[in-house]
Order: sequence, then structure tokens, then C-alpha cells
Amino acid sequence: MPRVLPDLLTRLDHVTRIPSVSATNPELDLSNRPIVECLADYLEALGFTNEIVECETPGKVNLIASLGSGPGGLVLAGHTDTVPYDGELWTSDPFKLAERDGKLYGLGITDMKGFFPIAMEAILQLGDVNFKEPLIVLATADEETSMEGAKTLAAMGKPRARSAVIGEPTGLKPVSTHKGILMDAIRLAGQSGHSSDPSLGRNALDGMHQVISSLLVYREGLKKRYENPLFDVPYPTLNLGSIHGGDNPNRICGHCELQFDVRLMPGMNLDTVRAEIAAQVKQVAEPLGLEFELVSKFSGVPAFQTWENSALLKAAEKLTGHSGISVAFGTEGPYLQELGMDTIIMGPGHIEQAHQPDEYMSLDMINPAVSVLKELIVQHCIEPANGSK
Repeated sequence: MPRVLPDLLTRLDHVTRIPSVSATNPELDLSNRPIVECLADYLEALGFTNEIVECETPGKVNLIASLGSGPGGLVLAGHTDTVPYDGELWTSDPFKLAERDGKLYGLGITDMKGFFPIAMEAILQLGDVNFKEPLIVLATADEETSMEGAKTLAAMGKPRARSAVIGEPTGLKPVSTHKGILMDAIRLAGQSGHSSDPSLGRNALDGMHQVISSLLVYREGLKKRYENPLFDVPYPTLNLGSIHGGDNPNRICGHCELQFDVRLMPGMNLDTVRAEIAAQVKQVAEPLGLEFELVSKFSGVPAFQTWENSALLKAAEKLTGHSGISVAFGTEGPYLQELGMDTIIMGPGHIEQAHQPDEYMSLDMINPAVSVLKELIVQHCIEPANGSK
């Protein structure tokens, strides 16, 4: 290797110390360029060639780091951002790696900046070997908010490889399917007026009451149409999350907004669901003389399902001893799959430790993760004739 890297714990500490919060609140949102540049330096020391891909949002970038060339190969992918944090609720500094009781604590250690130094450890343990097909490390921006990094890459049509592992925290169990998600708002506009005479206006809150009733009927229909026993919650969910309207008790409500999310099952289409909901709202609003608008709060992530007879899934199941599992959280998997890669989600740590104070990864997760990743690299990049094709 061209240069000697710091040891694994030092690398984990280094990536933990670099803030990379992404948030819908502009006051909390940060650039991920510093963490990408850190990873690029480490990977360059391992012999990788780096390409930094700018997103449309200033300060948001992706990293495509490649070792070897040609068709085929393997992508090890992850996102570089973290969620915001409540520093006062942490036992230790969230931006400094802390080890205690067999656990490593730090913001993003599990979800999921810690995956990159662990993947580097697998590469280091291979030593000087001949790569017959390329190994690509992909680090993306803003997975926790907009998925802008993955969407930018999918639109560009890169990177390309035979297979991809996204190292989200799954307890090192390969994920074969997960639900999708969309978040939207329904806005109704009526006519305000004096509350003593309902005929003086058109009450948007009354209209939203009828919209909600219609949505609850629609929700029950989704449950019957898309039941799937692979999931703990074996049907799509539609959650009514927030409602706001009007401005005073003695005024007819002239405007009302309902925010909701839908968790989609495999086989459901984001645009189709939105069109069905819009039709439900129109059916209620127009007879009442209310204007309506369906506004996207988050454009959404499609549901994910591995390819039928996925060679990568079979390889991961054999290496880990775990059959493919289903999870409720969304990932960048659909975007890498869109690029033509056999894709799974699998990484060290557990999702239960993510997005909360004292996020941690158990030390006993690290060596098994290194071992599995190392073997997948061998199968796909060093001995491709015998690998997972």
C-alpha cells in the first residue's frame, strides 16, 4: 500500500470528530465535504482513485473511490451524514469516540460513518493482491433528509458495478426488502368569515374532516391490497402526523393543512399512491367549493426488494448464517439497484441504537463485519470467476 493508515480505532475516532449533520432546518444543516475529504485521503492511501461528485445543494458532495478497473466488481456504499443530536442528553461528547463496557460511542458510529473505517480494515487485511474486477467505495450526501446524494448519482448513471452492499446497521444480517416512504401535505383553501353565519364562508377545517374520513377508508383499502407477511407490520401504513388550520375560534376556518406519511410495500409506486390520494381529496373538496393542493414534503424513497435469485444475497446468507430479512426503514438501495447492481443492505451495528443519545456500536460486531466484507471483496474482485455472479 502507498502509505500506512492509522489503526481502526483512530480512524473511527477521526470520522466521529467531523460534524456532518444533515437537517431540514437550515440552522442545523452542515456541509459533508469535510468528512468526504477525510475518507478520500484514507482511501487514496490505500491506492484508490477518487472522484468527488457535487450535488445541486452547495456543500453537499459524493465520493466515488475506485481500486482497479473494468466491468463487474463490488460497491461498498454508505452515507456520510448524521441526524441532528441533543448534546445535553449524551453521557459523553458525541463528536469524540468513547469506549466503555465493550461499546464504542459517538454520533454516526452506527448510522453510519463507522462503516467506512471498518470497510477499510477489510481492504487492509487483504494486503497486496491483484484486483481482477474493481472495488468501489461510495460515500453519499444527505441520506437522512433528501437522498440528494444517491439521486444525483442515479441521474448521472454512476457508479457501475456488478454488486453493491450498503452498510446500514442491520446486525450484519442481509436485508432483502424494505418499505418505501413518502411524506406529503394536503392544503385546503376555503373562505373565512364571521362564525355566527356559516353561509358567509367555506370552512376548510370542516372539509379536512371529510378528507381525513376519506383517507382512513383509503388506508384500510391499502391494507387489503398489499398485505405482505415478510414484514412485522405486514401492510402499508398511512400516518396522519400533523394538522394546522385557521386563526381564531370566532372565524370560519379559511385554510387547513394536514401532513402525513405513507410507508409503501414492494409493488407499490410512489406516483400511483400520490395520484390516488389526490383523487380522494378532489372528490371531497370540489363539491364543497374548496381549493386543494397536494404538496410533497419529502419526494420519497421507493420500496426495495432484492433481485430474484440474487447471487449477492445468497453469498451474504452463506457467509453470515442469516437468511435475508425485512426492515421498516428506508435506504439508498433502490437508487443503486436502478443503476443495474445486485444490491443488498448489510452492515455492523443495530438500527435500534441509531438516531438517539449515546449511539453506539458493540465492539464484538467489528471483526465479523471485517471478515464478511473481506470475503465478499475476494469473491467479487479478486476471484471473480468463482464469485457471486
